[in-house]
Amino acid sequence: MEFRQSSKLAGVCYEIRGPVVEQANALEEAGHSVLRLNTGNPAPFGFEAPEEILQDIIRNLPNAHGYSDSRGILPARRAVVQYYQQRGVDGVTVNDVYLGNGASELIQMAVQALVDDGDEVLVPAPDFPLWTAVVRLAGGKAVHYLCDEEAEWYPDLDDIASKISHRTKAIVVINPNNPTGAVYPKELLLGILELARRHNLMVLADEIYDKILYDDVEHHCLAALADDVITLTFNGLSKAYRVAGFRSGWLVVSGPKQHAKDYLEGLTMLAGMRLCPNVPAQYAVQAALGGHQSIQDLTLPNGRLTEQRDVTWRALNEIPGVSCVKPKGALYAFAKLDPAVHRIVDDERFVLDLLLREKIHIVQGTGFNWPRPDHFRFVTLPRADDLETAISRIGRFLTTYRQ
Repeated sequence: MEFRQSSKLAGVCYEIRGPVVEQANALEEAGHSVLRLNTGNPAPFGFEAPEEILQDIIRNLPNAHGYSDSRGILPARRAVVQYYQQRGVDGVTVNDVYLGNGASELIQMAVQALVDDGDEVLVPAPDFPLWTAVVRLAGGKAVHYLCDEEAEWYPDLDDIASKISHRTKAIVVINPNNPTGAVYPKELLLGILELARRHNLMVLADEIYDKILYDDVEHHCLAALADDVITLTFNGLSKAYRVAGFRSGWLVVSGPKQHAKDYLEGLTMLAGMRLCPNVPAQYAVQAALGGHQSIQDLTLPNGRLTEQRDVTWRALNEIPGVSCVKPKGALYAFAKLDPAVHRIVDDERFVLDLLLREKIHIVQGTGFNWPRPDHFRFVTLPRADDLETAISRIGRFLTTYRQ
């Protein structure tokens, strides 16, 4: 008897760690050095965790042998509440905070608790592909609203409105955006909230990059802009505090929670079914949110992340037939391949061929649910000199590449 994967996985994909990864692994096993630009993983590129976070975890290990509350330990949840109070979010208590094994686990829980078969969730295109995957896995349909490259990668409110139906349950907002690096202005966010208000939609705000901002751009916390819309805000320590491997994230529920009592009972049940988040990593939260925000040093005009963003943006735009909107936040650039110059019909094949020839691992644009094979995501974490070299090699590859 042959065992096959569940039919629930039909149409579910996560190309950031998809088939090309297996080829990259094979190359490394054969002795090749591969530049891994498929994930926003700070540690391999020399970004170190703040020392106070490590010390708090070490000192609390004797207290972390058993299960915690299913929502997470109280000091960490209180620190999250205080963080959002400082950002202008009213009415949040420790009971509205769920800690998780990264924001990714909480995204899956939140969607699973909400979506019935056939329900629709509005998701941006391009998106962080986990969102589309978990909606489909829950039996729902991800309806993609398009972000406009010609308008700083902002979504269009009319396009969003046109895609709302009687089955629409929620709208996902990724801000700062992965993969484009867009940071949305307040007026746009207010427009999205008005659509949610008008159509009784839950707002799912993915704000994991809210501290990684360039050029004095301001991030507006969605939950702080409307206290009459149920909003679930997802965040964590992986990126801003450079501890992706700790899997330490949180979900905050805000707005008129009395209208979501049944839903929240379901969410709490799912939190209990996993018993609890990783307890040692929970002790990182209070130290991180209450300590020196070293990410700000990295995003100053002369900071390492800003320099790398600048080098990436400039070098990509210097490749003939490649263009890139300047990222305002996050750790990525979403570059366009001009179809008149680079006739790519299969962008997964493109990134695989690039990997095999140049040993550089990027992710194709369609892996982020972009509808055309004319983009790729480039991670800006390597040092500036390494970025220059890598992008030069991509440019050289493109001069002779044909499909």
